[in-house]
Amino acid sequence: MSTNAIARRYAKALIQIAVDQNSVEQYYTELSGFSSALECSPEATELLSDPGIRIEVKREVVKDLVARLEIAKTIGDFMLLLLDKKRLDSLSQITSNYRSYADDAAGILRSTITSALPLTDAQVKEMRTALEKTTGKKIILDVATDPSLIGGVVTRIGDKVLDGSIKTQLVKIQDILQKG
Repeated sequence: MSTNAIARRYAKALIQIAVDQNSVEQYYTELSGFSSALECSPEATELLSDPGIRIEVKREVVKDLVARLEIAKTIGDFMLLLLDKKRLDSLSQITSNYRSYADDAAGILRSTITSALPLTDAQVKEMRTALEKTTGKKIILDVATDPSLIGGVVTRIGDKVLDGSIKTQLVKIQDILQKG
C-alpha cells in the first residue's frame, strides 16, 4: 500500500474521532505543532527512526514531547500509535490529509489566486464572494502574484484550474497560428 494511502487512512480515522469530540481545529493545531517540533529537532527525529533504539525509549521521548507541547491525550495516544506502527515518518502527510478532511467536514475549500499584479482587498473580496457563490462553500484564499502572467488571473480550486491569464491566451493564439 502506498504511503499516501496509509496517511489518508490514519487521517480519516483521526478526523472521525475529532468530529465526535468536537475538537477538529484543536487536533489540527496539535498535529502541526508536533510535526513542527520533530522537524526542528533532527536529533529527536533520528532517535525515533533509529531501529537500534528500544521502543520503550522512543515511547518515553514521544510522551515527553507530548507533555512539553501540552497536547491532548487523544493526539498523544495517536502519536504513540504512529510510533508503534512505524508510521511516524508519515506524520506530515497525515497532517496534510487531516487538513483536507477537516476542511471538507466544515464545508471549506482552499483556493489559490495568482495574478500578474497585486490585487486590492476589494478585488480579493469580490473574487472570494464569486467563488463562494459558484461552489456553495466557504472559500479560504491564498493570493499570489506572478508577473509572467502578463495580465489576468489563474485560480486553483482543488484539482481544477481556471486560467484567465493573458500569457495562456497568447500561447493558445500562437498554437492556432502555427497549425494554420
